[in-house]
Formats: sequence, C-alpha cells, structure tokens
Amino acid sequence: MATTSNVQVTISLSELGLDEEELQAEAQNLLPQIKEVDGVEDADLVAVTEAPQGSKAFGGFELGTLKAVVNPALIKPLFGFLGRILGNKSIKVGIKAPDGRELNLEASSREDLEFARQLAEDFLNKTNTQDSSNG
Repeated sequence: MATTSNVQVTISLSELGLDEEELQAEAQNLLPQIKEVDGVEDADLVAVTEAPQGSKAFGGFELGTLKAVVNPALIKPLFGFLGRILGNKSIKVGIKAPDGRELNLEASSREDLEFARQLAEDFLNKTNTQDSSNG
C-alpha cells in the first residue's frame, strides 16, 4: 500500500543500433540488473497491452522497453546505473509521478543522463513541495 508514493520509470533502448531480436535481448539482460539497483521496488518488461499506441512489439512486449517502480527519494542510483551500463548509447526515460504528471527525457551520453537525473529530481521534488503546500 505504500507503493502509491513510488514513481513509474520507463526506459526505452530504441536507439542502440541493434536489430529487433538483439534489442529485446539487451532489455531482457538489463532487467535483473535493474531489479538490484537501490530504490527499485520492482521492474519488468513492458507488455504490449501497456505499450503506447504505435510502438513496436516483440514476443508480446514493447520492443526494448523496461519499466521500474522506484522510490522517488532514490532515483539517483537508477540514473547512475544507467550511465554506467549504457554509457553513450541513446535512451529515453519516462517518469510518471504519483499525482499523474509525466516527464519524458532523452539522453545519449553520461552527461545527458546526469542532466536528466537533475531534471527528474527537480520534477519529483515539485510533487513533494506541491503536496506539502496544499493546505
């Protein structure tokens, strides 16, 4: 029940220059590693039923896309992990806050990911600030 304060993070590996089968294998290999990152409560591949309209599917899952349920106070370790593992590969990261707001980011370098992490933290902190100032 405490999971309502967690955020959903979607990670798309669509720009790695791999064919569909290799891209999906990369996402599947990344999944158990993401589950071990501090702050990640749960992670899985994105099923086609959850995929945005127009996205490609492979084997019942959105091609090269993972989702993770993350403690918003611990978003930094996830971005650090992505920077170490994916380095200078292009990825897309979507963050859905508990209040329904969404932030979509793209990064193609470790520097981009660091900037994206800062934007994500600011985005999530605004949620906490707004929640505490309503009253």
